[in-house]
Amino acid sequence: MTEIDEDALAEAYNKGLELEKSGDVDGAVTAYRTALELDPSDPGGVSIRLAAMGRGEVPATMPEAYVATLFDQHADVFDEILVDQLGYCVPLLLREKVRQLGLTTFNAFLDLGCGTGLTGLAFSDCTGHRTGVDLSERIVELAYDREIYDDLYVGEAVAFLEEFEDEDGNVPSWDFIAATDVFPYLGDIEPIVAAAAKRLNEKGYFAFSTETLSDEQLDGLDFKVGKKQRFAQAGSYVDRVLGAHGFQVLAKDDITVRLEDGEPVPGHMVVAQLV
Repeated sequence: MTEIDEDALAEAYNKGLELEKSGDVDGAVTAYRTALELDPSDPGGVSIRLAAMGRGEVPATMPEAYVATLFDQHADVFDEILVDQLGYCVPLLLREKVRQLGLTTFNAFLDLGCGTGLTGLAFSDCTGHRTGVDLSERIVELAYDREIYDDLYVGEAVAFLEEFEDEDGNVPSWDFIAATDVFPYLGDIEPIVAAAAKRLNEKGYFAFSTETLSDEQLDGLDFKVGKKQRFAQAGSYVDRVLGAHGFQVLAKDDITVRLEDGEPVPGHMVVAQLV
């Protein structure tokens, strides 16, 4: 394994940030590409930045190293940033929607991208065994301290669905799988929808939130990296993928996912059932 020059990597990345902020797009692109060459695992998410700038291919998903680094760095102030500063309340919106749909209790509940446990907490009154999964080890430690989940694992959402076995070699399944604020890190949603369909019990539920852009901004694409370096998916794309994997959409509501610079970020909250 080639040793990574961390100092050179930091220098290239920080230079890219400075040049991008100053409006020197060409200079920023050169610096970001240097950073990517130094460490292809891309812990700084420069591939996402390049895509957002329209100067690189749109990846199918965010680099795992970037997502883990991002959340590890912000773990201790995660709830403060997400809830207080960004106005994030999707877990509560989802819980209310489930109530409106007349869905009552779920014996086995899986929370993908569980963070510190906001969704697990919102669903604590209607779920039995709760499992949480998150890519950030530090975030999982905080979720553990909250004492919401019966089981917690560090892992990437799709890989967990595709590969996880318990310590006895059994392959668990769930009645309800939630993925709030996960799709903005994925881009291509086909793998997670396909994997969720295989892990749900008969007539199980898959619920998640997405961010979206206007038709003009999406320009016919299924998904795109927005200006804030997060993926947005077209509503028609979400419908198509769910249908292809045996889901019936019970609800797809327009919501404000969060605030960015004080402006609402539009998205969808989806509840689908395996039929």
